[in-house]
Amino acid sequence: MRGAITTTKEYYLKRKTNSSMDKLNEICTLIQEYLSSFTDQKERLNAIECIKETLHHSSPLSTQPINLVRWVPIEKVEANDYNPNSVAGKEMGLLYTSILHDGYTQPVVTIYDKERDKYVIVDGFHRYFTCKTRQDIQDRNKGMLPIVVIQKDINDRMASTVRHNRARGEHSINGMSNMVFNMLQNGWKDHDICNELGMEPEELLRLKHITGFSKLFADKQYSESWKSKEMIQIEKKQGLI
Repeated sequence: MRGAITTTKEYYLKRKTNSSMDKLNEICTLIQEYLSSFTDQKERLNAIECIKETLHHSSPLSTQPINLVRWVPIEKVEANDYNPNSVAGKEMGLLYTSILHDGYTQPVVTIYDKERDKYVIVDGFHRYFTCKTRQDIQDRNKGMLPIVVIQKDINDRMASTVRHNRARGEHSINGMSNMVFNMLQNGWKDHDICNELGMEPEELLRLKHITGFSKLFADKQYSESWKSKEMIQIEKKQGLI
């Protein structure tokens, strides 16, 4: 009797699985038929992006940016003004060759500026620049660039850029110095910067000296004559200034 029950259960599960697979195959066929109905490639791409976004929101991994790689018109993507990364001409040539032969294997990391309807680059400027300046790449991509979108404020955005660059061993001292200066000016403390950028206190101190920011300190304490942008905004809200 026990064997009969087990056999019945296995049969039921198998039947259910087959039924689910049939339903899935039916859905996939309907999607293919729907997409093939578009004669205009741009409209077809837009439809695909809508389907991808629907699947993304239903995914258990929807918190991961890579779960939704979008293709967007390259004119809607723009560089940031703080990237400390620099790539030599030879490496840029190799990047072009890589994209030419292998295609885009990594998306450009961006944030979305809703007010201007632009995607601002956090990491991947050179992948963007290659597409923007190489007509053959642009033609093959139909004027589109693969991106992922993250949600970050300006300091977190800069920190993300540094983490991407430092993880690859690519960043310039001048760019890093300027970025650290801006982070301090925006209200981040030393320990915030060290923790978020993976820096040692001595390294941060050197960058402060390079930018002249250290002159705003006395015995490693903030000068009373200096206030961060964050502090000024708070005082304005409180009516103190």
